[in-house]
Amino acid sequence: MRETAKAADLLDWYDVHARDMPWRVGPARRAAGERPDPYRIWLSEVMLQQTTVAAVTQYFNRFTARWPTVADLAAAEDGEVMGEWAGLGYYARARNLLKCARAVVAEHGGRFPSDHATLLTLPGIGPYTAAAIAAIAFDAPETVVDGNVERVMARLHDIHTPLPAAKPALTAASAALTPAARPGDYAQAVMDLGATICTPRSPACGICPWRAPCAARAEGTAPELPKKSPKKAKPVRHGIAYVAQRSDGALLLERREDRGLLGGMLGWPCSDWTEGATADAPPLHADWQTLNEEARHTFTHFHLRLRIDVTQVDMTAAPQRGRFIPRAEFQPGQLPTVMRKVFDLARVSLVNFG
Repeated sequence: MRETAKAADLLDWYDVHARDMPWRVGPARRAAGERPDPYRIWLSEVMLQQTTVAAVTQYFNRFTARWPTVADLAAAEDGEVMGEWAGLGYYARARNLLKCARAVVAEHGGRFPSDHATLLTLPGIGPYTAAAIAAIAFDAPETVVDGNVERVMARLHDIHTPLPAAKPALTAASAALTPAARPGDYAQAVMDLGATICTPRSPACGICPWRAPCAARAEGTAPELPKKSPKKAKPVRHGIAYVAQRSDGALLLERREDRGLLGGMLGWPCSDWTEGATADAPPLHADWQTLNEEARHTFTHFHLRLRIDVTQVDMTAAPQRGRFIPRAEFQPGQLPTVMRKVFDLARVSLVNFG
């Protein structure tokens, strides 16, 4: 089957089975002349990096309700945006989100550029995101390849080279299929196919629009593709999180430096996170008590184990790091996940939080 016929079959399937998402303009609305909003496409693509659609949807709805345009987001306070992002993880995305919004306003009059090359000059936009915005928002014939697309291409062509070495071949296969007409719909169609039919486990080959030309289905190898190179074992780092409550109920928190892990996020003062012995680094002089449980969290490159030290102090306490936030202003939901885990374990030791 020729590539143009494959693309046409997939688009026919997509016209009936497209997933409904708050950032998406479906086939019927596109056919009626409605165009996708580049701001919403960009925001969704940034949020969806390393995150599921189910997890992103509520964040996307909150962000767009609070900041409906890129200009609104560009004018937002950094801390407010980081607070709304809390829980999504990969916090460099949120920092780049603000940088990009401000660059679009300052350098492009509040309008996202439509071409891949110019999109790449914006903060936080890499080749995949640039291709997705150009294709989905502007119908440019760009090749959009995410994990779903890689899986579909590996099976369609029965490619057994393990990832990540297979990426060039999978991208080339996807590029050959990308049609000149409706490339935005096609990009979303392949991703939908991977998410709903050509799934990692138990692919539903019997109802797949590409079941006839699929080489892996014919060979019986679909469930084992794509192959992946073995992952290295993640190291374990240890640290201490310090939870201090003042006699008026205020809690000691600090905003982490913009660079690095959890950059710009609000959290408990911590020691360094190291693979060796952990050195005490309390933010103030006090009678610290260690909890029996530790907070555990896994980042991309390591596992973290945090000892939790808690204390109660009077109004004269003078921290060397961070500041006391009044009880009424403290919002656990604005903490990144690992810091929320610390709070959930420490709250039984806090006054009026049990």
